[in-house]
Order: sequence, then C-alpha cells, then structure tokens
Amino acid sequence: MITLAGLSKSFNNKLKIPKALNNLTLTVKRGEVFGFLGPNGAGKSTTIKLLLGFLKPDSGSMRINGITLGKTEYRHLVGYLPELPFFYTHLTALETLMLSGRLAGMDKRQVKVRSLQLLDRLSLGHAAKLKVGGFSKGMKQRLGLANGLIHDPPLLIFDEPMSGLDPLGRHQVKELIRELRSEGKTIFFSSHILSDIEELCDRIAIIHKGVLLYTGGVTGFVNENKTLEEQFIEIIRNHDEDCHVFA
Repeated sequence: MITLAGLSKSFNNKLKIPKALNNLTLTVKRGEVFGFLGPNGAGKSTTIKLLLGFLKPDSGSMRINGITLGKTEYRHLVGYLPELPFFYTHLTALETLMLSGRLAGMDKRQVKVRSLQLLDRLSLGHAAKLKVGGFSKGMKQRLGLANGLIHDPPLLIFDEPMSGLDPLGRHQVKELIRELRSEGKTIFFSSHILSDIEELCDRIAIIHKGVLLYTGGVTGFVNENKTLEEQFIEIIRNHDEDCHVFA
C-alpha cells in the first residue's frame, strides 16, 4: 500500500543541519497495522507530511496503492488524523463531518448518513449537534478519527492517535483500529506509547535522526530477555554510540 524508496529531506543545508530523512526505504503491506516508532525529532512527522503532500522530498520516490505521489491525485485514498486536530469551533460535530465529506466529493445525503454512523461508532452520537469548541481533548480526538474515516479510504495515517486520551479513550481507539484492520484497511501510525504498538501492530519500523534502524515484525525485534521498550532504547543508544565513534 505504501512504498518509500530512497526518501531524503533536508530543511537547511546552509547550516549543515543533519537531514530530517536520509535515504528512507520502507514498504507497508495492504491490510496491515504498521507502527512507526522513533524519539522526538526522528523524522516521523516529516515522513507523514511527505506522504500527505504537505512537503516535497529532496530525492527519492513515494507510492500509495501503486500511484506515484506528485504525479497523480491520490489523497482520496488516505484518511489522516494529525496529532493535534484542528476544527472550526463554531461548527457542530455533524457540520464538521458534513463539510469534510462534501469536500471529499460525497453527496449530501450520503455524507449525512455516514457522519451519523461514525459519530455513533465513536461514542459521539449525543454530541452531533454540539459545537466543537466545547469538546474535551478526548472528544476532539474521536471526532478527528471520524473526520479521517468520513470518505471510507483504504489507507489511514494517524499521527499519535492516542495522544492525551484517558484509558477509556485509548481503549476505544484501539478497538477501532482492530475493527478497521478486520475491514481490510491499511493503518500506518506513529506513537510514543510502545505498549500500544506491541499490542496492535503487525509490523513496525524504527527511525532515528532520519535513518531507518529496523523494519519487520514485533516478535522479530523483541527477545525473551528484553521488552519492546528496552530493545527500543538499546537500538537508539547503539546508533548514537556508532555515530559518535565515526564522527
């Protein structure tokens, strides 16, 4: 579903700042839940912004569902949840989804039915006619998920989907991700919550300072003696030590 080949991105070559992405090559299979891991500043959000067309790469290529990004319109294939969803606070939850659906080319009747279904599915049915400005963090996060799902895309890209959620909210989002996988959706998401990654993902990638350190199954990365968190910290430290030796 996603193919990245030799992807590189820099933001200020004059100051010789290290590349945000350095020759990233990665494949996400159709129908899998794929976790994208890395510490702050690793290049996760840059990768997502490149996939969504918000940034242009310095070099390399990107394909989604066989479509080469930058040559053909593809964003109807993608549903996106940013880490901090933005909404027009004067609109209601239903009006927000109606607007997004209409912008995605859905007809008025279709988008209203779909909007109400998603609000119920995400425990927001009671808030359909309430203005978003009065929503809690958890409610906004769930509305953001509904917003990404409104046009029923085959690929979902989530940037920290459980950020700021309480245990109940995190449980709801995890259940939704499982449901979406059972429907054949491909889910690519970044997270700092390693327990969620271990629980949900079929495969993972670990990126640090723009460099891919690991890609593969969770079970192939974790051994009997170390947790995912311990193994994650070790691979990051080893990379930093190697960089220091060769600097």
